[in-house]
Amino acid sequence: MAPRETSRLRSRPRSSGRTHPLTVVGPGPYGLATAAHLRARHMPLRIFGEPMAGWHSHMPNGMFLKSSPLSSSISAPEPGYEFADFRIARGAEPPCELEPIPVSEFVRYGLWFQQHWAADVERTTVRHIDAAAGGGFRVTLESGEEFDSPAVVVAAGVVPYAHVPGTFTGLLAAGRASHTADHTDFSQFAGQRVTVVGSGQSALESAALLHEAGALPTVVTRAPSIGFGPPPRTRTLAQRSLRKRLMYPNSLLGTGWPLAACSHGAAAYRHLPDRARAHFLHTVLGPSGAWWLRHRIDGHFPVLCGRRVRSASLDGALGAHLELVRADGTPEAIRTDHVLIGTGYRVDIGRLTMLSPRLRRDVLTVSGAPLLSADLESSVPGLFFTGLTAAPSFGPLLRFVVGTGFAARRVCAALERRNAAVFG
Repeated sequence: MAPRETSRLRSRPRSSGRTHPLTVVGPGPYGLATAAHLRARHMPLRIFGEPMAGWHSHMPNGMFLKSSPLSSSISAPEPGYEFADFRIARGAEPPCELEPIPVSEFVRYGLWFQQHWAADVERTTVRHIDAAAGGGFRVTLESGEEFDSPAVVVAAGVVPYAHVPGTFTGLLAAGRASHTADHTDFSQFAGQRVTVVGSGQSALESAALLHEAGALPTVVTRAPSIGFGPPPRTRTLAQRSLRKRLMYPNSLLGTGWPLAACSHGAAAYRHLPDRARAHFLHTVLGPSGAWWLRHRIDGHFPVLCGRRVRSASLDGALGAHLELVRADGTPEAIRTDHVLIGTGYRVDIGRLTMLSPRLRRDVLTVSGAPLLSADLESSVPGLFFTGLTAAPSFGPLLRFVVGTGFAARRVCAALERRNAAVFG
């Protein structure tokens, strides 16, 4: 179904001099989905930030999405705005399971979605959010403007949570190490030795892109081996046989019972014990490479598995010196020009400096991640978190774009209930 050009205008919120707008921070997939569902409910809002910034400013050129094309749509409150609709609107073929999505195309899709559902994004930074004296929140923008808001939805994305082990702090300060989220172009490393630490998609794809840019990468990982997902056997999930679908059911995250449980059981996930939630969050769809990445890695550069980085230090003008320890305790050393850290992301709202120290202190957390209600509301009434920040509460679904529907519907329903008297 082609997008209806009138939908965005029809969905604009009713203005009212007696109301204050809701605030959405971050116009990435989760923030845009939240804004779209709020628009459909005619709820006044303001949304701030650079649209899709985390995708076009913190991911390297030439990167592809790990997630399935059929699981990479931003949720809208009406049909016509899925990734396939974007493709068709551009005169291209609908996506299939055998074709990974280039990040550049996904960014264009996100901007297309934004133009339909959040064309009034304010491209400015939210500098400060604090509790307001009369309830709600006081929001301060980079421009100096201040306003009151009854509720705030934080869709911070992944970039604030880039994890750098303390081992690499010295190299980071000296410019001899960086996180994968720090780069959009690897051509600067042409001819250089780059040690990539990690075994997940980000680390492995970055290593492949480094090799293709003329660098000399070496992957170092604690894992005993690197893994790759199995390639799909059909162009679409609907083409899978009934037997396969019964044995390994289709789901939003892929095929198989564990993924189906995480896809359909996100609401129940938050009731698991803390340790169980953490375990499943990191093991279901854990560190591995996409199926289409294997041929770009195997045989092209060294992959050192079963190694732990014990120390990392500057090596004069030559770069960095890494001391490794093998699984059997044998020491090993590497000299490298640069260390690229692909150790993923860890939610810690202490890094969300836009929130006042008081708000951060008042949010109940487990290992830095906020404890959220069934509606993604924190222990501070009116303060909601979505996207990766909510994944420790709701599971792997919230690590991927396909989780935007679950999150947006719950957040918006809660805001509508809480503000019925104001927005009714």
